Amino acid sequence: MSDLFLGTMTFGDTWGWGASVDECRAMFDAYAEAGGNVVDTANRYTEGASERITGEILRGRRDEFVLATKYTLSRDGKDPNASGNHRKNLMLSLDQSLERLQTDYIDIYWVHIWDRATPVEETMRALDDAVRAGKVLYVGISDAPAWVVSRAQTIAEFRDWSPFVGLQVPYSLTQREVERDLLPMSAALGLSVAAWSPLGAGVLSGKFTRAAGGESARTDSSRISERDLIIAREVDAVADGLGWSSAQVALAWTRAHRPDVHPIIGARKLGQLTDNLAAASRVLPEDAVRRLDEVSAIPLGFPHDFIESTAEFVYGEAAAATDVVR
Repeated sequence: MSDLFLGTMTFGDTWGWGASVDECRAMFDAYAEAGGNVVDTANRYTEGASERITGEILRGRRDEFVLATKYTLSRDGKDPNASGNHRKNLMLSLDQSLERLQTDYIDIYWVHIWDRATPVEETMRALDDAVRAGKVLYVGISDAPAWVVSRAQTIAEFRDWSPFVGLQVPYSLTQREVERDLLPMSAALGLSVAAWSPLGAGVLSGKFTRAAGGESARTDSSRISERDLIIAREVDAVADGLGWSSAQVALAWTRAHRPDVHPIIGARKLGQLTDNLAAASRVLPEDAVRRLDEVSAIPLGFPHDFIESTAEFVYGEAAAATDVVR
């Protein structure tokens, strides 16, 4: 798979801020020409337009790409059976996605959001049935607590069902909470990580910190915190020192510690996407990584901070020499 995944939430203008079909095709072609081969969409992105546009663009070259889509979100707000992670919604959502995407199989089928009303056993069994039916090759989960993913993996392992192969989470310099449990869990379980909103909803692109940045169609500048602006200005400073764009620095940072983290890049204009694609070949110098780590650091909280602070008490004088202590 390619290092950067192409996000298609901007494909279609149904929501008022997306890209036209022609612009979508131009962005897709640029991504493919740069060596990209993973396309991420969802059944509700731009109310189905994203899947339809993606399916049309992929026609004739479908098998060259890893095509991923998601289910969970309501297909009909008035119907309680039309949402969630239960078997009925999975089956109907999947069939509708296959039709819109003009394909007979999905490479990676994501559970979009954890549904607290559906037993995880039901979800895992239904996903396994979809794999055994040949409609899905692999399954993944997005936006769920670490304990849910871990439990689901254990159930799948012991019952010989299809396990999750990937985790999709928000990850950027302005949102590092997944480092507490989700990223360590994914490493321990061997899950690939797809990072959505790696530019912090555009805050790290320079839109709000550079003189000619302008506004964002999706982000209200009045809701951006001072902490986020401080981080964004440090990203700008690093970018200026390296001769890169701010977006390239922010994207390169997401892969600086974990090469199995794959930023999902999405854009409304070809120029934005082209700039983001250049990040695939960017490697941040160690001092730049350190600067960005420091300015964006978050407290890990309990039990992580407590465990680290008691290392000497637990291991005694050998704490300094043991690999267990980080």
